[in-house]
Amino acid sequence: MSPPTTSTTTAHATTVSTPGPASQRHSVPEYEEIPVPPHARRSLFSVSAVWLGFPMILTCAVFGGLIVYSLGFWRGMLAIVLGNLVLMGYVGALSYVAGRSGKNFALTAIETFGRRGYLVPSGFLATVVIGWFAFQTGLTGSILHDSFGWNERLTTLAAGICFLAATLLGIRALSAIGMIAAPVYLILGGVAIWFAAEQSTAATVTSYPGEAGHAAMSLGAAVTLVIASFIDSGTMTADFTRWSRSGRQGFLASLSAFPIGNTIALVVGGVIVALGAASNPAVNGGTFLNVLIAHGGILVPLAAAFVLINLGSVCTHCLYNGAVGWGQLTGTTMRRLTVILGAAGIILAVAGIWSHFEQWLNLLGVIVPPIGTVLIFDQLVLPHYAPTVSGTSTCPAQIRWAAFAAWAAGSIAALLTHACAPWLSDAAIGILTAAGAFVGIHAVTQRLALPPSRQTSGSRR
Repeated sequence: MSPPTTSTTTAHATTVSTPGPASQRHSVPEYEEIPVPPHARRSLFSVSAVWLGFPMILTCAVFGGLIVYSLGFWRGMLAIVLGNLVLMGYVGALSYVAGRSGKNFALTAIETFGRRGYLVPSGFLATVVIGWFAFQTGLTGSILHDSFGWNERLTTLAAGICFLAATLLGIRALSAIGMIAAPVYLILGGVAIWFAAEQSTAATVTSYPGEAGHAAMSLGAAVTLVIASFIDSGTMTADFTRWSRSGRQGFLASLSAFPIGNTIALVVGGVIVALGAASNPAVNGGTFLNVLIAHGGILVPLAAAFVLINLGSVCTHCLYNGAVGWGQLTGTTMRRLTVILGAAGIILAVAGIWSHFEQWLNLLGVIVPPIGTVLIFDQLVLPHYAPTVSGTSTCPAQIRWAAFAAWAAGSIAALLTHACAPWLSDAAIGILTAAGAFVGIHAVTQRLALPPSRQTSGSRR
């Protein structure tokens, strides 16, 4: 990973020295339109807390349980590890870029997709995460209704308003929520496993063969499920890790989520299924609320609070992603967009439309990994190995067609894999194809840019 060039560093300093409108309107600015200046950067612990609590959610316990139910314990653990290794490299590299520059995802995308071209990937992802906000908010009301009999629509509305209000506090709130959500998940997940293991042994878990039969997902599909669970916000990691004090700290902060937090969350759900404690693992995976509620007492209100805190973590992060993204695109403050987009998401959740989002959001997730892959290779890999063609960050074109071509190639490959070869990981295929396409296009354009005499001499060699 190479350090930023002198020209890039100078441009960054110049931008920061002239405060933008976002920094003037709020006592605690969110820097939607400019890189986060050095004096506003946050500690490694603070940024790590933002990411740690994000993936440690009940949804991941569901996914982990589904994977183990389909593949058995050890193959399920293999899928979880492989998926998290991919996320670690992918999100870690993007976080390094963000910590080095201080730029959010939209500003980073300008350098790779162009001054106008960035509108497409940035607007696309900022919209997708709002869809996830609506989905998770609706899921909150649904879970509390099914578990405790609460009025689903009123609960969804109240929860959505609380999530919106928390997001208005900005990056400080995300850090605080992460510090709360992660230990709460660890404690209650551990308590659920303790209760479930009262009549079992470690051998019961490790020897679990899986029970999905012909309906079982493949190892590749399970790896994709792990990757797809956070690929949208993972691609937009710059919105969080731009607050890091360096590229190295940005990378280290992302490790709190991938592999640490996400692996823990998935494994808890897998263990619950392997212990036979899941109520309906084929549908609900490894959710452990039923174990807590069944033991009654103080665990019942704790379980209810857990749902609100836990799913509130992912909702606030997604809403923050969307608000920062659209804030940069429209020139509007993050807080104003939080109210507008949050209200729209809450309306969709209360109306019950959220339940129709999952398949579409998961399908869209298939075409997201190539976006981050192109960014990584353009801003981190190729400038290191081919410095003669770096510098696009200082004067990007209106539209960089090479980036779009590589994104399209990766997306088409992923969608074809999803449809025709479900035993493979479509997310991994998309990443590899996008990387290969971008490197190939880069090599051709670099060669064409050489003087004719050098092209001729190169062919003779």
